[in-house]
Amino acid sequence: MSFIADLHIHSRYSRAVSRDMVPESLYRWAQLKGITVVGTGDFTHPAWFTELQEKLEPAEPGLYRLKPELAAPVDAEIPAACQAEVRFMLTSEISSIYKRHERTRKVHNLIFAPSFSAVANMTDKLARIGNLHSDGRPILGLDSEELLRIMLERAPEALFVPAHAWTPHFSVFGANSGFDSLEECFGDLSPHIQVIETGLSSDPPMNWRLSQLDGITLISNSDAHSPSKLGREANVLNGDLSFDGIKAAFTSGEPALFWGTIEFFPEEGKYHFDGHRNCQVRMSPEEARAHDDACPECGKPVTRGVMHRVEILADQPAGHRAQRALPYRSLVPLVELISEVRGAGVNTKGVTEVYKQLLASLGNEFEILMNVPIAAIEENGGMLLALAIQRMREGNVTIAPGYDGEYGTVRLLSQEDRQSHASQTSLF
Repeated sequence: MSFIADLHIHSRYSRAVSRDMVPESLYRWAQLKGITVVGTGDFTHPAWFTELQEKLEPAEPGLYRLKPELAAPVDAEIPAACQAEVRFMLTSEISSIYKRHERTRKVHNLIFAPSFSAVANMTDKLARIGNLHSDGRPILGLDSEELLRIMLERAPEALFVPAHAWTPHFSVFGANSGFDSLEECFGDLSPHIQVIETGLSSDPPMNWRLSQLDGITLISNSDAHSPSKLGREANVLNGDLSFDGIKAAFTSGEPALFWGTIEFFPEEGKYHFDGHRNCQVRMSPEEARAHDDACPECGKPVTRGVMHRVEILADQPAGHRAQRALPYRSLVPLVELISEVRGAGVNTKGVTEVYKQLLASLGNEFEILMNVPIAAIEENGGMLLALAIQRMREGNVTIAPGYDGEYGTVRLLSQEDRQSHASQTSLF
């Protein structure tokens, strides 16, 4: 069966995360988005681990469902066009901060686990190394290679994935504290790294430029800190709905099992370009090199973005396609498209009402963004929304790239589009 999975999120126990990140809300928003399997995030946190055990029950092997008495009141509020089964996978992100080769390294890694017992075996060891209570994403003074070793010893059936691999400050290839290769980071255990998460600021073609990743599967997830952000990146799988089925899809290299990824336009990611947020300076890699990587306003070093870092490590030209390359689709969240059409904020009442009406009429968000005929979108959402979605599907977007922690801004409509729409409307 074909299904969508988003496996990197956070719970309400992580810093800077919505208090609404609880199993019931995740269950609700997974249906609205069109996601079948959602990660739990933060399984290392004792309170969240207990809550998950209380609210979830076993479903397919290695996956869990929300208990019926908790699911029923949520289902009553889900539009019929969006109602679907949702499964949970036990997942967590761990922040490792440590010294290696005379440098401080800050690397985030994901662990996907098939059972509560596997999680308990790992957290029993990790709790003796650092404080698991203070944050849903714990910070441990633990080398990434040693973290991988602990997983292999304590839960060898689990899956280890370097998180948002290019983020400047906290990733395996990060410009500020990462490494130049997987081997430098994971040493003799690097053959166990079969999958990496590309992150919001890079897309598959950027990663295809590194020959060292030719045999590595690229996955994408939302890293959501609030329920509405679920699915801003995700994975499209086709196979057995189980932990082992998903793991096989990611590690086997068999394209029949893993159809590809749903992506942000990478320019929208908040670390795509170089820049200095305090001075509102955004720079392409070429511009940054011309200024010796210094802010032209204040002279301080700029934060080197993902595009620049990829160019430094790339040994294959732009446009190169990896042998194991999978398809991908770049999307803009539906609420952002409605916001642009209406000229109102994404959290305003009017935008929210249109979003709800579209889901009720046309189905879940992924269905609307990828599959619903443009004519049906125009009938239910108007000409401008239909035009915006058509252009998004074609990749015809204008983006001011994100930099130094600031998200990029996407535009799909011009002033001429609005004037044309107004004049056509006035005819009727």
